[in-house]
Amino acid sequence: MKFLLTAINAKYIHSNPAIYSLRAYAGKELESHIELAEYTINQQMQDIMADIYSRRPDAIGFSCYIWNWNMVQELLLEIPKVLPDTDIWLGGPEVTYDAERILEHYPKLTGIMVGEGEVTFKELMEYYVFRQTQDENGSDAGKTKCPEQVAGLCLHTGYTKARPLTNLTDLPFLYEDLEPFANKIIYYESSRGCPYRCSYCLSSIDKKVRLRDIDVVKKELQFFLDHKVKQVKFVDRTFNCDHKHAMEIWKYIYKHDNGVTNFHFEISADILREEEIALLRKFRPGLAQLEIGVQSTNEQTIKAINRSMNVERLERIVASVREGNNIHQHLDLIAGLPYEDYESFGRSFNRVYAMKPDQLQLGFLKVLKGSEMAERAEEFGICFGEKPPYEVLYTKWLAYSDVLRLKRVEEMVELYYNSNQYTHTLPFLERAFATPFEMFEQMADYFEEKGYFMNSPARAYRYQVLLDFAQKYDTDNTSIYQELLTYDLYLRENVKSRPEFCTDLTDVSYKDAMRNFYRAEEENRQYLPEYGQYDWKQLSKMTHLEPFHYPVWDLQKLLQEQGKMQSNKPDGREYILFDYQNRNP
Repeated sequence: MKFLLTAINAKYIHSNPAIYSLRAYAGKELESHIELAEYTINQQMQDIMADIYSRRPDAIGFSCYIWNWNMVQELLLEIPKVLPDTDIWLGGPEVTYDAERILEHYPKLTGIMVGEGEVTFKELMEYYVFRQTQDENGSDAGKTKCPEQVAGLCLHTGYTKARPLTNLTDLPFLYEDLEPFANKIIYYESSRGCPYRCSYCLSSIDKKVRLRDIDVVKKELQFFLDHKVKQVKFVDRTFNCDHKHAMEIWKYIYKHDNGVTNFHFEISADILREEEIALLRKFRPGLAQLEIGVQSTNEQTIKAINRSMNVERLERIVASVREGNNIHQHLDLIAGLPYEDYESFGRSFNRVYAMKPDQLQLGFLKVLKGSEMAERAEEFGICFGEKPPYEVLYTKWLAYSDVLRLKRVEEMVELYYNSNQYTHTLPFLERAFATPFEMFEQMADYFEEKGYFMNSPARAYRYQVLLDFAQKYDTDNTSIYQELLTYDLYLRENVKSRPEFCTDLTDVSYKDAMRNFYRAEEENRQYLPEYGQYDWKQLSKMTHLEPFHYPVWDLQKLLQEQGKMQSNKPDGREYILFDYQNRNP
């Protein structure tokens, strides 16, 4: 008997912990009957079906989420044609809250695993394997559990009894063999459930927070550290909802830091305690990153979505963490929430932008099946897509045209802010607009006018596009923008082909200065001691020396002197040396 657990991931770098957890919990006795198959939504449906067919499973289980549900539905129509005797099971959040309707729509389906699946799947596997054994031995099949006796299922005959929540510590560790996860993100779970009741989130349904035993967690974290895994992404919905649990884990990774592994946590920042902040500020740069769901700063909106958040305290805590200059902070906003119109969203954006996150995620409401938001969608006038990801089209407060405009703003934020490639240019450019949100609005309009949304400019050309945009709105400072963009460009990479706006480095005085510097460096090794084995010509190719007339590396000084400078370049110049072996993690 072969049961094929199938995952269709959003990207190749993603893995699906669910199918690994189901197989691990089933145990050694049943493991030989379980096979895993992982694909991506970027593959052709016909290719996935052909591969599934080649494996000849007796039963298939699909792990279903909003990102793969369209693809799974296509397969549900075709697989029964080529594998008519194969049972087909579904599980996951996309099918848990609409199981009866899905079974009615797809009569060839065998059933759906509802909610947590580990124990349910194990009992289902026992049914299949023991049934096969009894059939082969001619034993009394009546002694074997049938699916109707397995809790946590929805069958064509109806629901079986509800499955109690699982003790999280009983779940086996998924990563004893790291080979399947090479070059992929490692997902780790130290808790399930969430104490909060955010109306757009499925985690609010399970209000009881279950923690994995902390000694078990430490042992498993040490495994990742010993193997120098690049990144471990905690999938705990609110990692710091239990202060003691969070502190134990943060203390452990701080004490046992291997200098390589990065840990990602989703937290509620406004409940961070001083003790936690003090510990986080001791971390090595790159050891941890925090994802913080702000969603909105509109008090009426926050109340309507059942969130409990002190925005002023959130601002103070984000600033305090940022002062350590060692923790990457990712802040989220959601457009399309109740009582948030276009202007209100702009105010939320400006307030979060002022917190200076390393990334600002501008997302759009997904009205998930089973969530309170889905139940109240009509009340709030929320119209959303019929197919996954069930994204908002418009609300009582936000017109479809507003949503489309915010989509364009989102793209500008991704290209020019979240890329972290324009960290010195953007703060200077903001001065030309009433608010940061207005800057990105105008940027989006400029892209629309130039046709860049249809024909997106190459990454290297985006520097020129931003210069052209800046010249349109801040005409007196072209020379400063040229140098700001040059500085940002070389902070990212040692480019071989320079944009036209950069200083002409074929100038004799520059070539002499560059040659003299690198020859002196070959003799003294004052600035580049780690390049001891290289001669001056090699040094000049591996690093970069750039002349600047403006102090573009110091925004405060630049702003102070900008009024005096205007568009005339100062006579003097300073040189910046870019060392690409010494990067900020």
